[in-house]
Amino acid sequence: MAEMPILTISHWIYLIGIIAVITLMVLKREVVVPCLIGTFIIGMIRGGGNIITGVQTLFRAMLEAGSDLFDIMLVIALMVAMLRALSAMKADQLLIAPAARMIKKPAMAFWIVAGVMYLAASFFWPTPATALVGTLLIPIAMQAGLKPLAACMAMNIAGHGMALSGDLIIQGAPRLTSNAAQVPIEGVLYYGGIFATITGIVALIIAFIINRNDMVANTEGTGSMAADDIGKDAPPFAKYFALAVPVIFGLIVVRIVLGSIASTGLSRIVGGAATALLGGAATILLLFATIATSKGDFLEKIIEYLREGLLYAIKIFTPVIPIAGFFFLGAPGAAPRILGEGAPGLLFDLGNAFAQVLPLGAGPLSIGISVVGGITGLDGSGFSGLPLVGSLAASLAVPVGMEVAVLGGLGQVAAVFVGGGTLSAWAFGVVASAGVAGVNPGDLVRKNFIPVMAGLAVSTIIAIIMLMM
Repeated sequence: MAEMPILTISHWIYLIGIIAVITLMVLKREVVVPCLIGTFIIGMIRGGGNIITGVQTLFRAMLEAGSDLFDIMLVIALMVAMLRALSAMKADQLLIAPAARMIKKPAMAFWIVAGVMYLAASFFWPTPATALVGTLLIPIAMQAGLKPLAACMAMNIAGHGMALSGDLIIQGAPRLTSNAAQVPIEGVLYYGGIFATITGIVALIIAFIINRNDMVANTEGTGSMAADDIGKDAPPFAKYFALAVPVIFGLIVVRIVLGSIASTGLSRIVGGAATALLGGAATILLLFATIATSKGDFLEKIIEYLREGLLYAIKIFTPVIPIAGFFFLGAPGAAPRILGEGAPGLLFDLGNAFAQVLPLGAGPLSIGISVVGGITGLDGSGFSGLPLVGSLAASLAVPVGMEVAVLGGLGQVAAVFVGGGTLSAWAFGVVASAGVAGVNPGDLVRKNFIPVMAGLAVSTIIAIIMLMM
């Protein structure tokens, strides 16, 4: 165990800032202001009381966070822009038409909605996927006898829960967590993927059991759309794009997986390299889709799609950047770039100090990071808590010699499942899912509570076992 670090006034102000952030999250209030104030004060203190240094620190902290996150923002923007271009030719509808034709019974409808939503959310981000899957598949699922609330649970847990919390394709969540924890993204991807899958599968199974008694085939008066109607007005060339999108992204995923297997001899494609490959492919598809649909005005139309995508990405990450800037002060790798050479990782020092006086074992750490992750999700974002979760995981795990990525992945899944979201009635994920299904957001959260909490409990137990091995 490392020696007890010397704690300065900057450390204590940083700790006060963390407590203020957690308190406001519990109260369901925004936390950007305390993060900005804390960053300014710490910068000023590190500059010997110089106000100018404090002001400069505010900008440098947000620049550091923005620089780390911009590639993720860009790939999300490109994916959304591509989906807008596909939607203009109704190729997005053709993508899920085969799944719609498979929906015959309510039980099958539940799992098809969940599976299609998971895939769509993994590649296109959950909220655009919700509009696509919810609008097209839920009416058909209702015709098959699945209640609207059950269909909404399947879509919400699979998309804004399991897909978003693991984020294995676009890698926005693990990038944010790993940057804050100052660990390679591969570990967070691996463990976050395990915990997201466990939590999601457990939650979906329990949700299915809870709703099974209400599943009656051929319920009358529900929905009006037939599966054969999906994409029937699409132009002939749309089917080629509907085929090209899953084939291209499927090949990219296969290439990424093969690169992680040493025996193949292929170069590894992870982190920024994987993001670049996905973003470049989305850009090419966007270009060709825009040319195919817009013809004479494609030069102007592609700008419209890009603008929509960038506005969507900026909307997601606007509150995250100043919050991440504050928590990057806690990491020894990022702090010197913000506060100057020799600056300590404030949160890492605090974690080291606590490890000297508190019994930090696998159980308390796993349960604690799950609870903190869930609390950070109460703001309804899910992503705004990831800088805290990542920093906290590293600061507590490193002093006691435990795997940072395990705690970071677990905290990430808890934060996103709660706030991304499935358990916050004010979260955009819940509101969007409930809106397209025509159910009350409060009812969705109440029905989600037991399945999701059971899934998080199982994941926490698995994390404790992993840390003890």
